[in-house]
Amino acid sequence: MSTSPSNPAPLLAIGAHPDDLEFGVGGVLAAEVRKGRAVHMVIGSRGESGTNGTPEQRTLEAEAAAAKLGATIEFIDLGGDANIENTRAGARQIAAIIRRLRPEILLALSIVEDQHPDHVAVGRMTRDAARLARYGGLEQLKPLERHAITHLLYYAVSPDAVPREINPVLYALEDADVQIWREAMAAHASQMQTRDYGSLQITRASLLGQNIGGRHAIALYPNDPLVIADLGGLGHGGRHF
Repeated sequence: MSTSPSNPAPLLAIGAHPDDLEFGVGGVLAAEVRKGRAVHMVIGSRGESGTNGTPEQRTLEAEAAAAKLGATIEFIDLGGDANIENTRAGARQIAAIIRRLRPEILLALSIVEDQHPDHVAVGRMTRDAARLARYGGLEQLKPLERHAITHLLYYAVSPDAVPREINPVLYALEDADVQIWREAMAAHASQMQTRDYGSLQITRASLLGQNIGGRHAIALYPNDPLVIADLGGLGHGGRHF
């Protein structure tokens, strides 16, 4: 797939449940779509074990949220909500999607444990999938041409999942991105019955934005050191020395 500033490679984002991507990193997805990048969301369950909302309802909510973001979406079966295990078979399933879509950037759930065991399981399978997608001799994936992503970035749905040992990259959001993000989160009405998760995420983003002299930002955590060849592309430091 050819890649240029006017034709960037797609962004692939993986979540465990129908709302993970919207709550955790929806502002980034909205911003990347606005900038011309194709965004594809992959969801590892349909919220089968949730207290609020049926799988059918949650599927429709996720599809509506993806439409708000301007992203495409697909669902895969990794064992079902609250039954997802970190398996090599699951990693190969994600690796096959990586080979099919050939993304440049992969967004994965944090591999730090939080309140839901599915999150870390899918995060670790996604990390492993990025490596498996590179191996040309892997028998189960041979029908698809191998592919190496450029960046693996983690996102944290909740503060508990923040990787404390990794310095984040802060993605500054424009107000238009935040508005679309709000609408995408609001599409998950069934999940708002317990708590206003949308306001919680906007508050987190507001605090990060204020820390860097802006309005809103989302933290992303690189799996590997970022390599640069031009100091002019660094942007600015969060503290504006």
